[in-house]
Amino acid sequence: MASGPSLLTIAGPRNSITDVPGLQVGNAEDHRVRSGVTVVLPEQPAVAAVDARGGGTGTRDVELLGLDGSVEHVHALVLGGGSAFGLDAAGGVMAWLAARGRGFSIGSAIVPIVPQAILFDLLNGGDKDWGVEPPYWSLGHHAIEAANLDVALGNAGVGLGAKAGALKGGLGSASVVIEELEMTVGALVAVNCVGDTLLPGTDVFFAWDMERDGEFGGRRPERGFDPGEVRLPKYARSGENTTIAVVACDAVLTKPQTRRLAVMAQTGLTRAIHPAHTPLDGDTVFAMATARRPLADPLRDLALLGGHAANCLARAVARGVHQAESLGTLVSYRDQVLL
Repeated sequence: MASGPSLLTIAGPRNSITDVPGLQVGNAEDHRVRSGVTVVLPEQPAVAAVDARGGGTGTRDVELLGLDGSVEHVHALVLGGGSAFGLDAAGGVMAWLAARGRGFSIGSAIVPIVPQAILFDLLNGGDKDWGVEPPYWSLGHHAIEAANLDVALGNAGVGLGAKAGALKGGLGSASVVIEELEMTVGALVAVNCVGDTLLPGTDVFFAWDMERDGEFGGRRPERGFDPGEVRLPKYARSGENTTIAVVACDAVLTKPQTRRLAVMAQTGLTRAIHPAHTPLDGDTVFAMATARRPLADPLRDLALLGGHAANCLARAVARGVHQAESLGTLVSYRDQVLL
């Protein structure tokens, strides 16, 4: 007999990464270009780490998040569209932070630490003829200015130009309050994968068994599909897809512990996307800890946090696709289901 979600965990009040105390999210879009930027902004510098498993990653300033890096805290994290052009977005975020005296102090200089990952959305039909000034610096600046507790999903921010297999992709988020630990875990993801998010030949999300309160449609699998089938679009080409994400918690973590949180959270992508971590994707997961609650049992508590982070990320993937709206030739999940 199947069991429902544990009574020891509930989704947070917003069911988003901003349920983690100390975090805000800002989005900015350019609908003419069909691209956007999303910023995760901690109230205070937060310990962060990264785990990248895709074959086509695009990142900025992630080396300092390695275990041998001398900088442990970040002042913001950025998820951007635009492929390599989109890496300018972190510059706009840095300028906003520096103007407010927020950054890493080196003598009299202030240098905000703002790692970023990007996805490819250059072939989605938008007007990419931006001349000598791509829009991403400005989009990054506008996104951090808009940071707040309410997280728009689907075609918001970096999710605007995303695609997920044959469907319109989008920005997704989810959270869980772990009553046993008195801690909160949240996930934010831009779903732009080459793999499928639906069970083969169905309208049921791979992450269906993670769902809470019908957050992505409540559909359940029936007999008649091959669970071992692996599908990729025939037009898939290297560098055109990626899923980029941030998972966060309010625990007090070291950088190695935060790195382990990112590693465990990657399991959520394999639960929600099939196949994930392909040579065609740039799958990258950042992890962040806002240091509100210490771990009572470092090994066990961290293992629990990582397991819940993976579940949250799987749910966020499905929510991002479920909430997306059709754009150009990209048909959304909800429009396809209604056809």
